[in-house]
Amino acid sequence: MASGGGKSVWMAELEETLSEADASEEVSRRHYIYRVPTCIKDVNPKAYQPQVVSLGPFHYGDKQLQPMEKHKRRALRHFVRRANKPLQEFAAAVEEVMEELHSAYLDLDAGWRDVDGRGKFLAMMIVDGCFLLEVMRAAGHGGKNHGDYSPTDSIFSPHGVLHAVPYIRRDMLMLENQLPLLLLAKLVAVETSRPMSNIMYSRAWVTDATQNHDAINRMVVRFLSPTYHLPPPGVGLGLHPVDVFRRSMLYDPYQMPKDTHAEPESDMNVILSAVQLYEAGIQFKPSSTDSLHDIRFRRGVLSMPAVFVDDSTEYMLLNMMAFERLHVGAGNDVTAFVFFMYNLVDSAKDVALLSSKGIIQNSMGSDKEVAKLFNSISKDVVLEPESALNTVHRQLNTHVRKPWNMWRANITHTYFRKPTSFINFIAASAALVVTIIQTIYTIVPFYRQQNQGRSTTMAPAPI
Repeated sequence: MASGGGKSVWMAELEETLSEADASEEVSRRHYIYRVPTCIKDVNPKAYQPQVVSLGPFHYGDKQLQPMEKHKRRALRHFVRRANKPLQEFAAAVEEVMEELHSAYLDLDAGWRDVDGRGKFLAMMIVDGCFLLEVMRAAGHGGKNHGDYSPTDSIFSPHGVLHAVPYIRRDMLMLENQLPLLLLAKLVAVETSRPMSNIMYSRAWVTDATQNHDAINRMVVRFLSPTYHLPPPGVGLGLHPVDVFRRSMLYDPYQMPKDTHAEPESDMNVILSAVQLYEAGIQFKPSSTDSLHDIRFRRGVLSMPAVFVDDSTEYMLLNMMAFERLHVGAGNDVTAFVFFMYNLVDSAKDVALLSSKGIIQNSMGSDKEVAKLFNSISKDVVLEPESALNTVHRQLNTHVRKPWNMWRANITHTYFRKPTSFINFIAASAALVVTIIQTIYTIVPFYRQQNQGRSTTMAPAPI
C-alpha cells in the first residue's frame, strides 16, 4: 500500500509538472521583449545597455538612468494637459491591457505582478509611454511644439532635439529597453477619442484604431531613421520599436534566384571576399531599393542595397539580431544580411572597393573600422539553411569556379594587385612582343630566300 500510495503521489506531482509546462509554453508565445542572455552580450555588452533613459521594467531604477525621470514626469504633464482628458481615462485604458503588457516581457520580476507592483507597473507604463510619444513628436517638429514647451527646454526644444534626443533614440533600439506599441496605441486612442453616436461607434472605432496603428508605426520609423521605408497602411501594429523598425528594412519579399547549378553544400564554407570576387570579374552595383531583401546576382553583377555605416550601426544590428534569435517567428533576415556582409568584408580593401561602388557609405572614419565592425558582430551567427542569401552565395561560387574566371582572377591577383606588379607585367608583355617581332623579322627573310631558291630550281628549261 505504501508503495502504491507513494507511486500515486509521485504520479500526481509529475502530472502537475506537465500541466505547468504546457501553461508555461502557452504564456511564452505572448512574450516579445527579452533580457539578452550573457552568451549573446559577450560580443559587446555596452551595445545592449541603455545610456540615458529606461523604457519599461527591465532597467527601471538603474542609477545612471535616474536623471531622465524628472523629464518623463514633465512629458506626462504636457501630454495629459494637451489632450484635455483626465489622467484616470488613460489609466483605465492601459489597465484594460495590463495582462498583455505583463506577458510581453519574458522573465518579468514577480514584484511587478503583486497587488502593490501592479499599480507601480501601471504608473511606469503610462509615464514611459507618454514620454516616448512626446519625444517622437518633438523630433518630428524639430522641437517646435507650438509653444507647449519652453524654447530653452533641455529635451523638447530645438536644442534638446539636436543634442539630447539622439541618445534617447539610441536607447530606443535596445532590446531590453522596449515598450509595447500596444501601450502607445491605448494612450493615443484616449488622446484622440471623440464622442460618437451608438450606431456608428463600432465602425468608427475600428477605423480610428487602424489609423492610429498606422500612425504609430510610421512615427516610430520616422523617428528612428527618416530614410527607411515607411510601413504601408493596414499591416497591423508592430510589437515594439525594434520590431517595426526591423520590418521597415525588410519590405518586399526576396527575389528568389534560380539555383540551377548549385554547388555542393561543403563548398559553401569557401566564400570569397569582395576584392576576390571583383578579381574574378564580378561587378558590384547598388540595388534600386534600400530593402535588405534586394540582393541578387545576375549576369556577373551582384546588386545589393546601399548600407549607411555610422556609430549607431553596430548596436542597431546587434539588437535586431538578438530579437531574431530570441523571438520565435521573427525570421533570420537581418542576421542573414550581416553574415553576407561579413563574408564580403574581410579587410579594409573590401570596404574601400564597396565604398567606391556606392554600396557602403562610411561615416565611421577608416575603412578598417568598418571591416572590424562586420567581423566582430558576426560571431556565433546561425543561419537558416534555406535562406535566399545561401543561394546567392552558391551562385557566386559557381561563377567564380568557371575556368575563364579562375584564370582571370589568378592573372589579376598576380599582376594587378600592386602598381609595381602591373609595371612588371607591362614590361614583360612589351619584351615578349618585341621578341616576337624580332623573331618574325629574322625568320621572314630566310623563308623568302628559301622560296626564291626553290623557284629557280623548279623553273622549266627553255624550248
